Amino acid sequence: MSLICAISNEVPDVPVISPNSGAIFERRLIEKYIQENGVDPISGKDMTIEELIEIKTPPVLKPKPPSATSIPAILKMMQDEWDALMLHSFTQRQQLQTARQELSHALYQHDAACRVIARLNKEVTAAREALATLKPQAGISTTIQQTVIQQPVTANEAPGIAAALPVEQAGMSDEIIQKLQDKATVLTQERKKKGKTVPEELVSAEKIRSFLNLASHPGLHSASVPGILALDISNSDNSKILTGGNDKNATIFNKDTEQVVTILKGHSKKVTKVIYHPDESTVITASPDTTIRVWNVPTSQTTLLLRCHEGPVTGLSLHPTGDYILSTSQDKNWAFSDIRTGRLLTMKIDSADCGLTAAQFHPDGLIFGTGTEDAQVRIWDLKEQSNVANFPGHIGEISAISFSENGYYLATAASDSCVKLWDLRKLKNFKTIQLEDGYEVKDLCFDQSGTYLAIAGTDIRVYLCKQWTELKVFNDHTATSTGVRFGRHAQWLASTSMDRTLKLYGIE
Repeated sequence: MSLICAISNEVPDVPVISPNSGAIFERRLIEKYIQENGVDPISGKDMTIEELIEIKTPPVLKPKPPSATSIPAILKMMQDEWDALMLHSFTQRQQLQTARQELSHALYQHDAACRVIARLNKEVTAAREALATLKPQAGISTTIQQTVIQQPVTANEAPGIAAALPVEQAGMSDEIIQKLQDKATVLTQERKKKGKTVPEELVSAEKIRSFLNLASHPGLHSASVPGILALDISNSDNSKILTGGNDKNATIFNKDTEQVVTILKGHSKKVTKVIYHPDESTVITASPDTTIRVWNVPTSQTTLLLRCHEGPVTGLSLHPTGDYILSTSQDKNWAFSDIRTGRLLTMKIDSADCGLTAAQFHPDGLIFGTGTEDAQVRIWDLKEQSNVANFPGHIGEISAISFSENGYYLATAASDSCVKLWDLRKLKNFKTIQLEDGYEVKDLCFDQSGTYLAIAGTDIRVYLCKQWTELKVFNDHTATSTGVRFGRHAQWLASTSMDRTLKLYGIE
């Protein structure tokens, strides 16, 4: 049996255990420590020598001590020096750990204070400019009717946000795996109940052919750095649309009132991926600044800051449970994180040691797809964290992937001007939609019933699934389209573009 003293890191001659911390100590060392400090060296709780519990172990055989009277004295002195050195070293390690914690806390407070000071300085400057503008008008007696215009809420990074900096993986516990399995079982049963029937409210293919551009909104993002890069629609409130822009902001827009609800500021680079939580007033954004932010919409503040990657975040997908997020990055890793606690649960590097460009969960949540810079589409088993299938065939970087709601099909696009459809049951490519030469595909999206597929890129196109026939082409954008999403039951369609506009399509 091997016991190690928590102070000297050596096998003790007379081992004792502390009932406070459960640690093993050499009796002479711990007694000296308690006499000097009166506390357990590990837990820091008050403790007396009488509380120590001696451990019965076979005696350690030691060489017979020398018979010379001066040598034992020398050995005793050296032993005392060693004991003192061990106690001092242990105390120094404890003090170093405490100092590191205090320094980390102080640096975080300093960083938060600097942000607050910068914001206050900006507000003071704006107030002085406003005051300078008002002073020349002080003597004017003309009564001016003031019209109060409701301005959108602008969210700045709150000093007290919970910033998660996962330095290591927490791991996939049995509880989490069971939670994922239970959710997948429920979703599979619901899908079987629905069968092959489509919702009665679903818009027919003939009506989609008659869709027109109903509205165009250019004022969601800054004109100085034009371009909307990402799009999503709230499932719980279908009137709310989330966009991410080149101006480093995310914007929530209400299409019914035609008003900006909030502008979310915090990223230091452009916002390239956005997700509107299907059941909560929460949005998730990602950026090449390597961070993922979780926002609370009512307060317009960042509630969680995830730093899972060392490179730009290129893909983002929410698990059907609504509690976990999948992300991919140019650092060649995909990560699975808990958006409730901010913990990094698991991270895996791509098997080909290649940068990742896209990510999407299967509707059941037990598998997911990733795209790579070298034209590969990979299917991963989340529970096993293993690559279970590969879909080669594209040329160039994978730009978008999307699973159909029925879970049978996967649509993928790359820089080769085509969209490939894959059968997940047979693991093969059964259809390729060949587009014009030079056509850039930026986004793919199935509607909630899996009846229609929309493509965003050089223009906006809608296809009828199974027959894979083209229903409608929209050429209203003046620049490359970057995002497309269906409204509920495909009754309307939204798209974004580098021309800085959000366009809505439907029936007049």
